[in-house]
Amino acid sequence: MSEFEPVARRSTPEIIADQLRERILDGTLAPGTQLGEAALARSMEVSRGPIREAMQRLIQEGLLENIRHRGVFVIELGPDDIADIYSARSFLERAAAEALMQRPDQEPLGILADLLERMAAAADAKDWPRLSDLDLRFHETIVMASHSIRLGRMFHTLMAETRMCLAALEPAYPRPQDIVDEHRAMYEAIADGRRDEALERIDAHMVRAQRKLAARRPDTAAEVVG
Repeated sequence: MSEFEPVARRSTPEIIADQLRERILDGTLAPGTQLGEAALARSMEVSRGPIREAMQRLIQEGLLENIRHRGVFVIELGPDDIADIYSARSFLERAAAEALMQRPDQEPLGILADLLERMAAAADAKDWPRLSDLDLRFHETIVMASHSIRLGRMFHTLMAETRMCLAALEPAYPRPQDIVDEHRAMYEAIADGRRDEALERIDAHMVRAQRKLAARRPDTAAEVVG
């Protein structure tokens, strides 16, 4: 047996990219916020090279955009972007739910039931970050339980933008239990094998989220972060 390759240590640009990504996805860096390369370098006590490389990674991931002659900004998802994200998720999750309902394996249903109970506890505690994380894991479980590598790959491509949408949805759900009720209705239809209802519930959930997001007036970020 040949020797294993040494495990590479994480590079400085990777660490910086992770920190910036986390702050974008949890809403700390709001859409439209400008990121100043020099200011970030001073704040993180690194040279500008790793900052530049980290920002380029996030541009490739679609979380940042470089606007010519203006600088680098956290992406702003407009109505067309939001509609596209939720339409893509609807097609994707409908296909995954159909595949799941045709499989004899009951383990994913148990995982979904457990996630629902944890979502309910997070809603009672008004812990939106926890609730949105469990929300995404609920949908991820449906997709991964389809055992389709390609559906899983497509879902994970949408995860970053979906997290941004979930962070923005908090004010749209003054009663967090409502989002738990939506997921419980999806779960019950899938668990009972009620195909048409399950697909309708998925569609309705995506349309409702899209409308709530579209109804919000995005705040304009004026600061340069660093």
